[in-house]
Parts: sequence; C-alpha cells; structure tokens
Amino acid sequence: MSPRYWARWMVEHGAARQALRLRARSNDPFARLITSVDGLHDPYPYIEELRSRGRLVHNRITWATTDYELTRTILRDNRFGAFGPDGMEVPDWLHRSIKKAQTPPNPVEAPSMLMIDPPDHTRLRKSVSAAFTPRAIGRLRERIEQVTAELLAALPPDGSADLIAAYAQQVPIAIIAEMLGFPQESRDEFLEWGDAASPLLDIGISWRTWRDAYTAMGTMDGYLDVHLAKLRREPGEDILSSLVQAGDLTDRELKATASLLMGAGFETTVNLIGNGVVQLLSHPEQLAKLREDPELWPQAVDEILRYDPPVTMTARVALCDTEIDDKQLPKGTVIVMSLAGANRDPQKFEDPGVFDITRSNTREHLTFSSGIHTCLGASLARMEGVHALRSLFERFPDLTLAGAPQRRPLYTLHGYERMPASLGRHAPAVV
Repeated sequence: MSPRYWARWMVEHGAARQALRLRARSNDPFARLITSVDGLHDPYPYIEELRSRGRLVHNRITWATTDYELTRTILRDNRFGAFGPDGMEVPDWLHRSIKKAQTPPNPVEAPSMLMIDPPDHTRLRKSVSAAFTPRAIGRLRERIEQVTAELLAALPPDGSADLIAAYAQQVPIAIIAEMLGFPQESRDEFLEWGDAASPLLDIGISWRTWRDAYTAMGTMDGYLDVHLAKLRREPGEDILSSLVQAGDLTDRELKATASLLMGAGFETTVNLIGNGVVQLLSHPEQLAKLREDPELWPQAVDEILRYDPPVTMTARVALCDTEIDDKQLPKGTVIVMSLAGANRDPQKFEDPGVFDITRSNTREHLTFSSGIHTCLGASLARMEGVHALRSLFERFPDLTLAGAPQRRPLYTLHGYERMPASLGRHAPAVV
C-alpha cells in the first residue's frame, strides 16, 4: 500500500491509538477499557469506574457515557449523526490526500447505512427493509430449524467440539448467505473476510490490522463484482437480486450494503450464541428454569443480549453546536456510548449485575441500538439465538465447557473465537 494509506490509517486509528495508550498509563478508565487485556475479558470494572465519574465524561480524547437514558436520547436525537472516517475533521490538504487512498466498499464507511444520515440513510434503509419485516423473518423460521438440526446432527455424540467453529458461526452464516443469494460453498471465504474486517469497528487498531482488513475487503469487493453481474443475468429471490433489479443503488452502494448485511447478519448472532452458551453454563439455576419452562427462551435471549452484549459500544458526532446533560458541545464533538454500560445502568435495571432470565424489562436493552440506526436484523438475530441455543441444550443436556473459552481480540464486537466443549450424551432430535 502507498504512503497515502498509512496516512489514512494514522488519521482514522493511529493518532487515537497513541493517545489512548498515553491515557491508559494514567489509569483513565475509558482508555483502559478499550486497550487493556483486562478490559477485553471483563470490561465492567472500568465501565463502573467511568459511571462513577458522571453521566457524560470527557477524557481529553473524547466524551463517553455509560448512562442508559443519555445513551438512548443521543441515539434518537437528530442533532447527532453517524460517526465514521468521512466525518473526521482534518486539514483540507490531508483530507484530499487520504481521499485518494480509496478503500473498497465496507461496513464502516459511507455509503454503508451504518455510517450515513438521512436522506441517504432513509433511502438505503427503505430499499432493504422489506427483507426484515416480521412476515419475511417468520418465513425463515423453517430454514433456521433445518440448518440447526443439520449442524447438531453433525456434532460428534459423546465427543468434543469447538462450539464457535462447528456451530455458532455456521448457523448465521448459512442464513445470511442465502438471504443475499451467495452460494453455500462460499461460507469459508466469508468467515475469513469477516474475521479480517471486524476489527475496523474498534478504536485505535494497529496499522497491520487495518491493512489486512482492507486487503480482505478488496478481495470481497472483487467477489461482489462477479456476484452482482451474475444476479443481473440470473436474478434470484434474495435481497441482492431485488436491489439489483430495482436499479436504485449504485454499484458501490450495493456492495457496501451487501458487506454490511453480511457482517451485521453474522457477527451479532455468532457472539450472541457463544455468549449465551457461556452465561447459561455459568448460571445453572437459570438453565434449570429453561428446562422447566421452555417458553422462557425468548426472554433468556434478551437477558443474554443485555447482560453480555455482542456489541459493546457505538459513537455519534454532534452535527451542530449542541447542549446535552448541561454540557455545551461544539459541532464535531464525538460521544462514545457504552452499550454494555447502559445495559447495566442501575437506574434502569434492578440488580443489573445479576443474570436473571425472568427480568421483566430485559427487552429494553440497547444492544441493537435505538433510533433510525436500530439494527434491521434484530428480530432475525433473536430468532436464530432462541432456536440455536434451545436446540443445542436440548440435544446435548450434559454439555460442559472443556477448558476456558478464548475471547476474540476485539472490544466493540464482544464474543469468543474458540469454545472447546464436551458434548456428553445426546438426546433424540425433536421432530
């Protein structure tokens, strides 16, 4: 890559990386939360220290909040917009330079829906929203059940398995690939590209990680060129075919949308399933309640999403001079919101550090964000999580972990990359 790409990395991540490291040495809780090994494995001590300093805290790098009501307000406030590389304020000469280091379409840059505001956001979201209506999601139930049954049947009875590679990854990748019209034989490629690109959602990643992520996205870009050309010749009944045939989006918008849906449709759910396995095995009394009353499974999945969210933070930028929480914030101010912190705000959730699948208001968590950027696939992720976890524990009632699961080295996407398990006996499949 040319020096322009290194300059782009420095603007997007390098400067923040150095600043966070310096702040971490001063025991700043926000910096340690997103740079330390301790923050990776157990972020909550840092989150609670940050909470103790106020609802909205400045740390010389950015503003941050762990407050539920403040987070929800900002996510719904049109004075704040999506924050991405295009919105960063840098000198004009530098902005022109890094613009020449164009990156392939990806989930963390415009025109990805995650990183744009109305009216473009409204236009793109409307174009794909039909695929995520309750009726459309309901039609996927049978396919989710079929995929789950096939994966469980392939696990070795009375044996061991890595539940992430053999199960948690395979359920959502199969479903989202079908929704986008991708052949199932491409699953392994998508998993590799996703693993490489997912760090882009973190703050202050290394040059090598940034470079590898965009190299992977470049390979996926070439794949999408071929795939979109095929869909123009031979459209199917999937989302991308509909978008291609409608002709309302540019090729870059189509590819950015495809990469976002692939990432969002996969990353959230695989972390939900993995986190759910760990929490239910760590809280056997809650798992016992589910065995006694399977109707609690939907609520249990929402409690997993609240207690151990697969996405821990997000950010917004002030689009104008703004006052919030009695603070005067000039245009361009960035606020990082800890979704994990908001989900454990004691002002919103009673005994928030307790994992309780009977919690009455657990569905009010902010794991799927709020406002116009609320996750389109929230209902799909919930349905996949409920069926994948319920089926796993019903099929393998003696399931245990075979050693400590290994966390992914990511702070924003919070999940596991390996989970060795002893499956034990397996019950007959429920027909």
